[in-house]
Formats: sequence, structure tokens, C-alpha cells
Amino acid sequence: MTETFKAFRVNHDADTLSGDFTTLTVDDLSEGDVTIRVHYSSINYKDVLATKSNNKIIRNYPIVPGIDLAGVVMASDHPSFKEGDKVIATGYDLGVNHDGGFSEVARVKGDWLVHLPEDLTLEEAMIIGTAGFTAAISIQLLEDNKITSTNGPVLVRGATGGVGVMSVMMLNAIGYKVIASSGQTEHYEQLKALGARTVIPRIDEITDKALASTEWQAAIDPVGGETLTEVLKRTQRHGAVAVSGNLSGAQFTSTVYPFILRGIRLLGADSVAFPMQRRQHLWRRLSKDLKPEKLHDIKTVVPFNELKTYLERAEKHDFIGRIVVDLRSES
Repeated sequence: MTETFKAFRVNHDADTLSGDFTTLTVDDLSEGDVTIRVHYSSINYKDVLATKSNNKIIRNYPIVPGIDLAGVVMASDHPSFKEGDKVIATGYDLGVNHDGGFSEVARVKGDWLVHLPEDLTLEEAMIIGTAGFTAAISIQLLEDNKITSTNGPVLVRGATGGVGVMSVMMLNAIGYKVIASSGQTEHYEQLKALGARTVIPRIDEITDKALASTEWQAAIDPVGGETLTEVLKRTQRHGAVAVSGNLSGAQFTSTVYPFILRGIRLLGADSVAFPMQRRQHLWRRLSKDLKPEKLHDIKTVVPFNELKTYLERAEKHDFIGRIVVDLRSES
């Protein structure tokens, strides 16, 4: 296949890391058995990190970043996919150790792909993206551990971030009372409009007591860090906390008391290597009960040629919502 197309590629030369648009052919991309005409991608914090020096995200250069993509199959040697199929790819090595979604054409392993559910558009799949998929995993883990909408509120930390805002909206869609936690007071009313019953300040203090008065039955936590111990202390008996990120740090210290005196469960949400059968199930849920009514209210759709500008904006995190990159031909 000799067709040329535009891609955003990051390279590392000596001590300098740079990212810019370039012209490629399929032969320039990582190996894969399915070639996709990419319609949409999205910007996640991991994509921002991939463009920074010493990021510990990218293993080999040059690479096309973009950990999400949605598009239409152009050619396939995989038995599950054929030309014309609409597909989604998130996670695995995409955009990290394998050329990703910031390209008009992608070549990936068919074992990483999910067929687009009937009740979801390609654009909607990328509004959701890895952030929404991580939120869905977190909710599924809580439900698997007997958390229900009738037993009390669920705390969502980092509620203005991608995982956070999607968690707020999805939990609201399936009937949970949501306590949103955020340090960005200017967005409190918007969080309430998106489904939060209550909005509280960022949890940034750790009390001296081993246990505290309980305030929520469960929590979704993409923040991590030392204050995770405070979240555990304030979780109701036999509750659960699903952790998916480390924005405030990778370590925390806790006593065993939340676990042995209250039966709290600490659950890890891994969106990268989530098993395919369960991945397909969750994408079906994301087209049904977990699909937020106001999904389109949080999107900012930008043309591919403005990618660099919006990577910078995503780094500043001065907004609520999801940035969707439209890679369809601009001609």
C-alpha cells in the first residue's frame, strides 16, 4: 500500500524530543494485521506525557502517539475483521510501544480491536475513549464487589479530569448518588449539571485517626497519592475503592484497619490489558446503560492540524471534558 497520509510523530534525537506532522505510508507504521482509516482519536494525559522529554511512557522512537482511535477497516488479515468494519482501539501498546491514533491511517493487531457497538458512533467512542473506558472498568469493579445504587453515595476524585467527569456522568446515568471531589471551584456548578449531587473540595489533608466517620460507600480514584489513605478511612463498612491513576503520586501509607475492621476492598482498574471478553462487554454497556445522556456536552472536537495546540491545552487542564481529534480528510 503506497498511499501517503499525514501523521503526528514524536522523535528523540540526542537529548531533544520533538513532535511534528509528517507524511508516511503504511510501511512506515508498526506491524499489524489490520489497517484502519482513522476517523477520530482523543487526547488523554498519557498522550501529553508522550510528547515530553524523560516521559517514561515511550520506549522506542520515532513513534506516532495516541492511545485511542476509532475508524473503518481498510484491509485485514485477521479473521474477526473485514474491510468496512467500524472499530475501536484503546490500550495495549497503542501509542506507547506501537504507532497509535494520531495518524490518518493506523496499522494495529486485530486482537486489540473491538467492533463498534450499534448504538455508538465513532465520534462518541472517542468522547468516551480511554478515560471513559477506565471509568467503566471502575464502575464494573465496584458492582462486582456488591456496590449498588441503593447503599449510599459514591465519591469521585479528580472529578474535572477525563476519568473523573466520565465517572460522574456514568454513575448518575445508572442511578447512583455522586459526591464529586475537585480543587477547581469554578467548575462546581458544571459538575452538578453533569450529575454530581454534591461537590466537595479536593481531599488534601490526612487525619491522625486510623479510621474516620464514614461518608461514602465506595470511591473511584484516578488521583492516588498519600490522600488515598483518607479516602479509605472515610469509606463505609464493606465498601470498595477503585484506583486507576497516580496524579498525586504513586505511593500511599495506610494502616490495616480499614481492611480488617470495616472490610474495605481496594481494587485496581487497569485499562491497558483489560481482558478482551470483558472489554467487549464493557463497550456494549458504554453504548447502553453507561452511555451518559449529556455525553456530547463535554466534547471539544478539533481538526487534526490543531493537535499540537490542544495537547498544550490538555497539559494546562483548564477545562472539563474530552478533546476529540477529527482525522478525516480536510480536503
